[in-house]
Amino acid sequence: MKVPLFPLDVVLFPGTPLPLHIFEERYKEMIGECLADQSPFGVVRAQREGLAVIGCMARIVRVLHEYDDQRLDILCVGNDRFEIELLDNSRDFLQAEVDFFSDDGQESTRHMREECVALHFEVLELAGMEHQPSHIDLDMPIAFQLAWALPADLGFKQQLLGLRSDEERTRRLCDFYQTMLPKLRTGAHTSKVAQGNGHIM
Repeated sequence: MKVPLFPLDVVLFPGTPLPLHIFEERYKEMIGECLADQSPFGVVRAQREGLAVIGCMARIVRVLHEYDDQRLDILCVGNDRFEIELLDNSRDFLQAEVDFFSDDGQESTRHMREECVALHFEVLELAGMEHQPSHIDLDMPIAFQLAWALPADLGFKQQLLGLRSDEERTRRLCDFYQTMLPKLRTGAHTSKVAQGNGHIM
């Protein structure tokens, strides 16, 4: 299937929001067609060495603001994941032949999800981040929802996007948190000592 592509310095996950400001003429044209046809477009990470192979479709939820010069503020949400098979440069904006895919591996257990959520919120609290998922259903896969709010590099997020097992995604997230937490805990402890003039209460 051929889809329009929007290369961005982000990794979009299924079910997560993406606000966009559309100002380039080629993307005004692309988004205009998507709005007219009520069709999605593909978001793919633009890397220094080229485009990522795995991307995620974005569905336009609503137009937040339309400017006099046809610039747009839109809100999108991630949908199906895809793998690029062939790029098409025949139009002003990039298109690609893609194959859609979904998970074919094991789902994580509720126990794994509970552990992952606990680690996630500890990381966000110690990192001083307030950007948190609004609602988490532990009876459903949660890895994409948590990864969206991660203070992590895009390379790691891109790896998570391409995994086809919720169990493996959740385990990778847990491993990531376990790697981060010792440094964050040490930093938090050092901060408390400094605030107490060196006296630990």
